[in-house]
Amino acid sequence: MAEQAPEKQTIATNRRARHDYEILDTVEAGIVLLGPEVKSLRAGKANLGDSYAIIRRGEAWLVNAHISPYDKAGRDNPPERRERKLLLHRTEIGRLQGKLGEKGLTLIPLQLYFKNGRAKAQLGLARGKRTYDKRQTIRKREEERDMKRVIRGRRHS
Repeated sequence: MAEQAPEKQTIATNRRARHDYEILDTVEAGIVLLGPEVKSLRAGKANLGDSYAIIRRGEAWLVNAHISPYDKAGRDNPPERRERKLLLHRTEIGRLQGKLGEKGLTLIPLQLYFKNGRAKAQLGLARGKRTYDKRQTIRKREEERDMKRVIRGRRHS
């Protein structure tokens, strides 16, 4: 019997993360959610803007991630921007905590998705880019786009 690749259904991506930060390492973490939050995520109502992850007392937490209230839940809806616990192995938490001790590194969520029915967050160990780094990245992307356009033009002539 052939093994199937895990089904991955993307909920939300943090598009600014790759623009504002240089991603050094990524890690996948589960998220502890309440029922209405899961339903809201299935409807795709999440926003990772301005969110980040911290490690406090040996546990990882997702801070400031916005999950909209589920309409049909009524008063059972939790606060939209509550801290949500992230599920990581103790060794991963220790490794990340050691790296976060370095100057200028932070842990930011890059993506929320369902993998085999379970909510996951892709976290990135990141260092903030300076303005000239951002401009340099944009310039490089535009040069690559121009090169592809020239190559494509040569093939069609």
